[in-house]
Amino acid sequence: MKYPTLDNQLFIDNRKRFVAEMEPGSIAIFHSNYQYSWNGDAFYKFKQNSDIFYLSGIDQEDSVLVLFPDCPIDAYKECLFLMETNEHIAVWEGHKYTKEEATETSGIKNIFWNHNYLEKLRSVINMADNIYLPLNENDRYPYKSPYKNLDFAHEMQEKYPLHTYKRAGKILQRLRSVKHPIELDMARKAVAISKMGWERILRFTKPGVWEHEIEAELIHEFIRNRGNGFSFDPIVASGASACVLHYVENNKIVNDGDLILVDCGVDYANFASDMTRCMPANGRFSPRQKDVYNATLRVMKSARELLKPGTLLMEYHDVVGSIMEKELVDLGLITMDDIKNQDPSWPAYKKYFMHGTSHFLGIDVHDSGMRYEPMQAGNLFTCEPGIYIPEEGIGVRIENNIIIEENGYTDLMDEINMPIEVDEIEAIMNS
Repeated sequence: MKYPTLDNQLFIDNRKRFVAEMEPGSIAIFHSNYQYSWNGDAFYKFKQNSDIFYLSGIDQEDSVLVLFPDCPIDAYKECLFLMETNEHIAVWEGHKYTKEEATETSGIKNIFWNHNYLEKLRSVINMADNIYLPLNENDRYPYKSPYKNLDFAHEMQEKYPLHTYKRAGKILQRLRSVKHPIELDMARKAVAISKMGWERILRFTKPGVWEHEIEAELIHEFIRNRGNGFSFDPIVASGASACVLHYVENNKIVNDGDLILVDCGVDYANFASDMTRCMPANGRFSPRQKDVYNATLRVMKSARELLKPGTLLMEYHDVVGSIMEKELVDLGLITMDDIKNQDPSWPAYKKYFMHGTSHFLGIDVHDSGMRYEPMQAGNLFTCEPGIYIPEEGIGVRIENNIIIEENGYTDLMDEINMPIEVDEIEAIMNS
């Protein structure tokens, strides 16, 4: 790992919160993600499963976490099964956790090697009445690829058909939505690295550079500050490409007069930031670009004021849409007649602002959260309104990361004075 060892109190506390929600007589089993083949003998870069990381901090393939608080054998109340290294692995792949390092990382004392771990667990599993298993319950998951937890669930149901199976995800979704103070520290670190990347590309960008060159500047800054890399495929979209919400080709030359939209995040210690910023290629916003940018900024600032305990996410999106309506009317993009005659299921403002304003953020960029329950202190959200005008070749989105607190919110990007105002952006680009 590039990042320093995290305080294992985070994972100790997360496990305590999880097992407190388990029914008596239950065992929970969590796995690392698969390490997928790319082509030939090459592998995709390994990315740890969010749930096992949340509960243990273990960031290595072929790892298994077992939680069985009522187990009569103390060694299996909480334990880890890990890959045992050998001379071949050490030479070809490098260092793997020792048992001592795994304990230091996770706070778990009982560490075993994972050879035939299911055979070792067979009698332990039979002591339990219920088996908690995690699946990918993120409502954005497209069900297009197999994954370890789903395959393991099928395997367990075949081997132990008479046990009662429980959804670990139902517990974890609620727990992960409220961030531990150590998680918020990691979020702040990721945001701080994002700021470094933003300021770097403000100084670098000018007409004639390529979008992928801007992307390269970002990844350089992120990795040199101990980030794992991007937290998602970055968007560097100049001109009309900024009106394509998930534009990731980043393969066009930047022209004089273009406005450039950059949507990217840092993966720091498996915690994600998510930032969107816009900059003029030549260092000066045109009057129209400035008007659209400032309109979007006003919506963002108004929207984040609504991110507070008790707010319902779906109602919040509707209120932000009403705020956006006025700005679009003032920009001459829609009329009051458009609003009066609109289809309620697709309001007039959706022509130029067609996505939601906020999503949960954390270990995952689109993190687990209670979408249909009131917001509460400790939630971490993005706030990212946008205005997209394909006919003018202008796309603007501005995205900050917001912690909900008992008496309001903290904007993590304002907290570190990340440049966001037009004059701030222009001053850095022309310095």
